[in-house]
Amino acid sequence: MLRSLLIPALAGALAGAPAVLPVSEFNVGVTMRDGVRLSTNVFRPGAPGRYPTILVRTPYGKGDELTPNFQSFLDHGYVYVIQDVRGRYLSGGRFEPVNQEVADGDDTLNWIARQPWSDGNVGMYGGSYLGIAQWKAALAHNPHLKAIFPYVSGDDDYRDRFYSPGGAMKLGHRLLWVSDNLRDMNYRPPDFRKYIWSLPVRYADMSAAGRAIPLWQLAANHPSYDSFWKASSVRENLKDIHIPVYSVGGWYDNYVESDLEAFHVLSKTNRNVRIVIGPWPHTFNTPFPGVDYGRDAAVGLRPAQLRWFDRWVKGEVPKAEVPKGGAAKEAESSAHPVRLFVMGANRWRDEEEWPLARARNTKYYLGAAGLLGGEPLKSSAPDTFVYDPRNPAPTTGGAVCCDPAIFPWGPHDQRNVEKRRDVLVYSTEVLAADVEVTGPVKAVLYVSSSAPDTDFTAKLVDVFPNGEARNLTDGILRLRYRDSLENPKLLTPGEVYRVTIDAGVTSNVFRAGHRIRLEVSSSNFPRFDRNPNTGRPVADERELRKATQNVFHDRDRRSFLLLPVVPPTPAQLTSAHPTRYVTKRPTEVAR
Repeated sequence: MLRSLLIPALAGALAGAPAVLPVSEFNVGVTMRDGVRLSTNVFRPGAPGRYPTILVRTPYGKGDELTPNFQSFLDHGYVYVIQDVRGRYLSGGRFEPVNQEVADGDDTLNWIARQPWSDGNVGMYGGSYLGIAQWKAALAHNPHLKAIFPYVSGDDDYRDRFYSPGGAMKLGHRLLWVSDNLRDMNYRPPDFRKYIWSLPVRYADMSAAGRAIPLWQLAANHPSYDSFWKASSVRENLKDIHIPVYSVGGWYDNYVESDLEAFHVLSKTNRNVRIVIGPWPHTFNTPFPGVDYGRDAAVGLRPAQLRWFDRWVKGEVPKAEVPKGGAAKEAESSAHPVRLFVMGANRWRDEEEWPLARARNTKYYLGAAGLLGGEPLKSSAPDTFVYDPRNPAPTTGGAVCCDPAIFPWGPHDQRNVEKRRDVLVYSTEVLAADVEVTGPVKAVLYVSSSAPDTDFTAKLVDVFPNGEARNLTDGILRLRYRDSLENPKLLTPGEVYRVTIDAGVTSNVFRAGHRIRLEVSSSNFPRFDRNPNTGRPVADERELRKATQNVFHDRDRRSFLLLPVVPPTPAQLTSAHPTRYVTKRPTEVAR
């Protein structure tokens, strides 16, 4: 049903100006190339004319009112279009998120350009799924899409939404999302802490949603990074995206590593890209209990969005601007492509690239008695533990998603986890001076297992003088994917392998008096699914076996934590305002 209403303008109209009544059209049917109609709301300024458009495509319900959030764009001279994606809410068709958004985004952009109120220029914005819908629309190379502003969105369905850079499934995130968004209308799921244990994993959708979910079954059918995932991946096609991109992420968000990777790839061929990363989870400006990053940690995105779209959608030449009041007021500094919040120092800083060219990859060697940092001993017995998938090491905070009341996120004290026998803990001596770590974190380990396949995890932790062990970033490697995500290979039980665990990204100053810590285990559940240690397909496995794990750290098998250490610069720790760096590559970098 289509209805057109005149709604009084909300707050934001110019003082003293006559009231302008915007036009609102609800549930407009936009026809896709296969005949499916997508339900769309259109809000446009009341004055006649052709306007640029802001488009949002969402699976979470477009609503049925003109909100102050939408109104701010109308006040700035844009039409605001919001659409239920295929198969969701009032839109027709079947919801197939991995594959549907390129063509549907393209068709919607063309529809907008044909409307009498459109000047043919469109920008898109939004976070999470709304962000990936922008990336996929950009893959269509539609001439009407002039710029995008995705946040907390990532760039790859396999690595971001279903699995991980190390090949383990992001079980808790996916099941919680399925339960919240795709469950049968009359089904009341059990507590999250119950359905995450469902075996086999292939049928966990029945417990979480009360019915079989085609999307879940597709993921279970494709545990490796095969042609199915590659065909739909934004990352595989980033080199072909040439429109301006402004992305935003958080150090404790599930998608931050891919947000930064997308920027890194795009920046090689596209000068009009920018990224901001703050000390946030999946929702910005959400405080973490017991952790205070200072008032400058909060930012406002709308001023940056309006400037971005004014420049690239309206074509207005920007004025030279510096954010007023420091980084506390806005997310943007127009002179630099990268803005990072450095935790520990609790300061914003502008940079010219990611990863930082001046960061030096520094090895912190694992040693006997839990030491971290010095050269390994010539002869040293390996550290051994038993991983039991029936009793996995529990997830305690971190970059998880998407409801902290159910699945807590962010920085948490890890001391209870570290008491477990299946968690190895390696710590430096107390630091005599500050150490900044900004960039990708990796653990290079020599390991063996009694199982034909198993997992190893790595977690970077900042240890405070009072003993608090605050997690920064973590990762996991399913050892069948030790060589590649495309070609799994089982282990020979008892054989020693050199493996690299991608432990994510961070920016943190370990203050003098603190310690740097690495935790090593074989599970982080339910952030990641449990490896049953059988070597058979994980999604269909019902049997769980224990595995005896060894981590070696002698002179011939030098396991180490690899950290991107940024040389100290006094201004970066003392100034409340961003500092510009002209970077030079270091002459010597540890590999």
